Amino acid sequence: MHLEDFFYDLPAELIASEPLAERAASRMLHLDREKGSLSDRQFIDLPTVLREGDVLVLNNTRVFPARLVGQTETGGAVELLLEEELDGGSWSALAKPAKRLRPGKKISFSDRLSCEVVERINEGHFRIVFEADDVWTAAEGLGHIPLPHYIKRPESEADRERYQTVFARERGAIAAPTAGLHFTQAIIEEVRQAGVEVVELTLHVGYGTFEPVRAENLSEHRVLPERFEISEHSAKQLNDARSSGRRIVAVGTTTTRALESAIGETSEFKPQRTRTNLTITPGYRFRAVGAMLTNFHLPSSSLLILVSTFGGHQFIMESYRHAVRSRYRFYSYGDCMFIE
Repeated sequence: MHLEDFFYDLPAELIASEPLAERAASRMLHLDREKGSLSDRQFIDLPTVLREGDVLVLNNTRVFPARLVGQTETGGAVELLLEEELDGGSWSALAKPAKRLRPGKKISFSDRLSCEVVERINEGHFRIVFEADDVWTAAEGLGHIPLPHYIKRPESEADRERYQTVFARERGAIAAPTAGLHFTQAIIEEVRQAGVEVVELTLHVGYGTFEPVRAENLSEHRVLPERFEISEHSAKQLNDARSSGRRIVAVGTTTTRALESAIGETSEFKPQRTRTNLTITPGYRFRAVGAMLTNFHLPSSSLLILVSTFGGHQFIMESYRHAVRSRYRFYSYGDCMFIE
């Protein structure tokens, strides 16, 4: 298939630039693949849509204030998006603008924080070294929450709480696993009361999740690696579920990528801390995930391609057209769909 097959028209007013007053107040489009049916629901219906015995898998990564705004020694403005701490205390970062940055260039963010460009990794990405003992703490004080580019407003104090799931714990993501934003602790408890087991894993959402797809032929498309971890306890829970024929429900595309990466050739989950290079495009056969909760994604994005591969291209594109006609809210702070 080609990239143009995943395009759809979206009126700008349907892009959710603000979160709802209540997390769980979102709408939920329910897709039944076997019946080929769509039904309009509310997210609070999720505990009744799940089956007793299901295993609901959450990504507990935590977004950190990864966007730093500074200036060079000559006064030029530079914005860095910190991606990952590397060996030796250096970091990889996406820079804007990138053309003026060369190895040796210094950037100052405050009297307490500055860095030096060490090398250009590839287009727009650099390795940098900070003149600070604790970059994480400095970023918490000086950094900005990296809201997606389509949210055309400055960040607010509320974003620090709302662009974070209620179960976020493991610091390291530069974007939220947005399907998880709808959950409250009360909904999670309702899910458990419905006989559904809740399991956590960690995938630190990186630039690869939202990097534009540049290959017109999807067989040539590759998503950049991302770090993920599945604990021994979580692996056991998942293996117990598979051995007893219970359904694994992924909350979000990042959770889906981690689960599909972690299942071995023997169809067993292994505890691990590693990177996933998995790219899910049409033709991929899902081995771990039986149902998925996900938000609505950008046209022609790797996330929409993943969801379409899971739900079926024609069915998913039809559901997106239905969502546009029905005035669903789109993207990170928007509504969601449940695909089974």
